[in-house]
Amino acid sequence: MTAEVRTLDALYRRGAKGNPNKRLLVCSQMRPADLTLAEIYARGECAAGNLRCLGVAPGNIVALQLPAWAEWLVAAVAVARCGAVLLPVVSIYGAKELGFILRQSRAKVLITPGRFRKADFGRIVAECGRLPALRQHIVVGEVFKGAMPWGALEQPGDPVSATEADPDAMAMLVYTSGTTAQAKGVCHSNRTLLAEISATAWQRRELDDERVFSPWPPGHVAGAITLLRFLAGHTELVLADQWDAAVAAELIERRAINSASFTPFHLQGILDAADRDGRDLSSLANCLVGAAPVPAGLIARAEARGLHPYRSYGSSEHPTVTAGNPGDPIAKRLGTEGRPTRGCEIAFVGEMGEFVPDGEKGELVTRGPELFVGYFDRALDEQAFLPGGWFRTGDIGHRDADGYLVITDRLKDVIIRGGENISSREVEDVLFAHPGVVEAAVVAAPDERLGEIVCAFVVAAPGAEPTLESLRAHFAAAGLARAKAPERLEIVSGLPRNATGKVLKHELRRIAGGESSPEGSNVA
Repeated sequence: MTAEVRTLDALYRRGAKGNPNKRLLVCSQMRPADLTLAEIYARGECAAGNLRCLGVAPGNIVALQLPAWAEWLVAAVAVARCGAVLLPVVSIYGAKELGFILRQSRAKVLITPGRFRKADFGRIVAECGRLPALRQHIVVGEVFKGAMPWGALEQPGDPVSATEADPDAMAMLVYTSGTTAQAKGVCHSNRTLLAEISATAWQRRELDDERVFSPWPPGHVAGAITLLRFLAGHTELVLADQWDAAVAAELIERRAINSASFTPFHLQGILDAADRDGRDLSSLANCLVGAAPVPAGLIARAEARGLHPYRSYGSSEHPTVTAGNPGDPIAKRLGTEGRPTRGCEIAFVGEMGEFVPDGEKGELVTRGPELFVGYFDRALDEQAFLPGGWFRTGDIGHRDADGYLVITDRLKDVIIRGGENISSREVEDVLFAHPGVVEAAVVAAPDERLGEIVCAFVVAAPGAEPTLESLRAHFAAAGLARAKAPERLEIVSGLPRNATGKVLKHELRRIAGGESSPEGSNVA
């Protein structure tokens, strides 16, 4: 990264000037697109002028609950030019999640589709309740009363002059699920995002002309940063707004895609489709897989097809901490998360936060230039950081003799379903409100397709017979994303507890993993 580029706005300007013909292809029935970076950037400049007319000033937050469409990129350019803060929101979020995010962030503008899949965004926003800070809802596609059509945002108007913003000012706010019921707002500055984009380019430096396929929705940090890398002029980019493994395999073959990152769910689907349809995946020189537990058999299967997938470790707070390399020995690609990326450091601590010697197991702590600057709710920072700027990840592991990261467990009570973090407490809170449920505990159950699914252990009310169907209807009525509803239900006579009454979730995880109920447990 050159010294003069200190903000995302400056990076996008340089990208559009230096690589104007980099192409974006969006595969979508609703909003297909085939555009150059120069065309995206020009549209973003127009949108910036109209955002400024709407009162968007430096530091204001603009929320995007858009799928992987060209309009997301246009809006990202506009937000950066205004010196505002980009807030990507997961596109499947319902009124409960979206309402919390908009109220806590005090977002001034929200940009959504009119409709996407089965979601009616006019209804979703109406059900969010009072949103005192929100001044404008901009809609791509079908417009409803009270909303501004997207086309008005791209009308020519007064340009916004480029200004040198503070590189340490917040540039992106992304919400992540964790151990708490409510999502946590993760604050990234211009400096942290520039460091991540630069480090990723260095990691891919052996690719002469990187052509990326991204399956990630841009509401996730992995998806958002992939799109920002295109705006930086580093890649060609192919997007699909709905996951279809057969389409993905065909695109990789037809567009000679040489770089992609997947969850295990994505990679397995592509391999299945390639086997079924006879697709050639040999162009995929850089194949990263992560964001969920990675079965060793999946990497071995990809290896047999001539691919050399490797694993990586990161989070919304610290997007890329470690990464493997296609040239690493297969044992390392099968069993580790790679080594720290450029500028990043890892260490391990015990229960009291004391550092443990290399090779010993402990909680992983990280630091580096891409590390977030803190949570939007600053009260969360005290427990998140150790002296010296080390971030507590909540994951347990060690460093092997060759410097590779090995993750063995996690402290966080999170279910990672197809790369999506789901808070077990949030699911439990909704279950407790079900009339047929007396007690409930939620854990991850292994799943070959998604990595993990939501498994609910439920003590039923007298005379009640909860079913998966009734629970899913209950979650839909509560306004939560369908992915958070239980996909496996275990009706039990009671939950295993210790002497203080705490539910012994490690026992439930063992049962969910296929082991029998431990002796002395009161699980039916």
